Amino acid sequence: MIFELLQEQLFQLALIAALLVGLCAPAVGTFIVQRRLALLGDGIGHVALTGVALGFLTGSAPVLTAVLVSVAGAVAIELVRARGRTSGDVALALLFYGGIAGGVMLMAIAPGGSNAKLNSYLFGAIASVTPQDIWVIAALAVAVIGVVVIFGRELFVLCQDEEMARASGLPVRFLSLLIAVTAALTVVIAMRVVGLLLVSALMVIPVATSQQLTRGFRTTMVLAMVFGVLASVGGLLASTVSTKVPPGAAIVLLALAGFVLALGVGKLLRRGRSEESRVSSRMRVEEVA
Repeated sequence: MIFELLQEQLFQLALIAALLVGLCAPAVGTFIVQRRLALLGDGIGHVALTGVALGFLTGSAPVLTAVLVSVAGAVAIELVRARGRTSGDVALALLFYGGIAGGVMLMAIAPGGSNAKLNSYLFGAIASVTPQDIWVIAALAVAVIGVVVIFGRELFVLCQDEEMARASGLPVRFLSLLIAVTAALTVVIAMRVVGLLLVSALMVIPVATSQQLTRGFRTTMVLAMVFGVLASVGGLLASTVSTKVPPGAAIVLLALAGFVLALGVGKLLRRGRSEESRVSSRMRVEEVA
């Protein structure tokens, strides 16, 4: 059955989109989670909805306007968080409300807008991904992975301790904006796969899952990307087998199931390491005695 699916162009396009999103979202999410900005993806997702609606209103490509508005929103979040008197969570909340309200309002008055089109961006429509969508998603994915590879070390230092990064001479403001902009691009990449309302889940849950099993930052990122790909492909297959299963929801639910499983396995691993440590300590005491 899988071999037959691979012969169909629609499934091929959906699979490529799922793989790219499964790789990019957890990679960026690792930095976001480490910096305690897990809701950043949600905030940008709501702003991106305004960008999509603006595309319908102006008759331009919704993906292009979503990129522009998302990047502007991400920069605004970071500037308000860094310079303003408003805390980061309040800044995100303001963008939540403004983004969703602006999107709904613009979609209502847009001549090409409709509830069906709005839902395809809110909840994803991976089955309707076109070759043009794939080229855009691939280009944005290359940009995101490029940032992670080139600036990964500096971003790691920033996420660990902003003051230490500043003392080390790193361009903290630039790196902070870079994380925000990269998150915005990731949201646009994933909106056709899991939807704007669920995109943050794919940025956060695989990272949280990986953290249950490993400690190192790089290992956490790689393992999170593996979990992201598994959840994305698994959700796509589930929605293909049963047309009643929405792919975006299936992807997120599979990611959550993986987290629950990793939570149990992680406890067993920690218990085993603790037992080994006690045995080792006891043996050293006996040797000294």
